[in-house]
Amino acid sequence: MIKISLLGFGNLGQHLAAHLNSAEGIDLVQIYSPSQKQKSFQGVELINDLQQLRGADLYIAAISDDAIADLSGKLPPDICLVHTSGTVGMDALSRQSKRGVFYPLQSFSKNHNVSFDQIPICLESNNTETFVLLESVARKLSKKVVHINSEQRLELHFGAVLVNNFTNHLYALSQKHLKSKGIGFDLLHPLIEETTRKALTLGAISAQTGPAKRGDLNTIQRHLNLINEAQLKEIYNLLSDSIRDHSKSK
Repeated sequence: MIKISLLGFGNLGQHLAAHLNSAEGIDLVQIYSPSQKQKSFQGVELINDLQQLRGADLYIAAISDDAIADLSGKLPPDICLVHTSGTVGMDALSRQSKRGVFYPLQSFSKNHNVSFDQIPICLESNNTETFVLLESVARKLSKKVVHINSEQRLELHFGAVLVNNFTNHLYALSQKHLKSKGIGFDLLHPLIEETTRKALTLGAISAQTGPAKRGDLNTIQRHLNLINEAQLKEIYNLLSDSIRDHSKSK
C-alpha cells in the first residue's frame, strides 16, 4: 500500500481525496486543511495543524500557487513532496530532496463529478525513484499519464486557459447578451456541443467557420451594430481579426 497525505482540501483537493481514498493500493492517511473544522472525510482523518502530520510515502500539496513555497519551508526536507500546480516550477519545493509535480489537467468544481480516469495527469520529478512512485499513483487514478517538465507544463497551462477560461468567458458574454434581449442561452447548447465535437474530431483549425472565416464583412458590421458595450465590441473585433489572419495563413 502506498501511504499518501493530502495537503489542501479545496476544489481539486476534495476530488483528489475521494479518488485516492477509493483507489486500490492506496492508503490515504490524512488530509490537511487549516480552515477545516470537521474531523474526517470518508473515514480519513482531517487535520488543521501541520504538527499532526504522520509519516507517509508521498505528500501531495493541492493548494494555491502562491502558498506552495511557504508550505515547502514548513515541512521536513526528507519527505517526498509534490504540488499540483500547472504554472509553478518544481523548484518551488527546493527544500525537499525528493520533490515533483502531480498535475491533473482539468477544471474542478465542488459538487460536480468528473471522470478522473479520463483526466491527463502530468508528472515531473527530480529523481527516478520519485517519478516511479508518482507514476504508480497516477496510473491508479487515470488512463492518461505523461511526463512533462516545468516549461512544457506552463505552455500547456496557457493552452488550457485559452480553451477553458477564455472560452467559458465568451459563453458568459453570450449568455448575458441574449438574456438582455429575452432569448434563452439554452438555444445555443446544441451548437456548443457540436463545435466542441468538431474541434476534437476534425481539429480546431479545420473546424473553424463563421463570418470572419469567410470574409463576410456585412454580417460582421451588423453584429457590431448590435453591441453597446465598448469592451465587448473590442473583443468581437479582435477575435474576428485573429480568425481572418489565421485563415489567410493556413
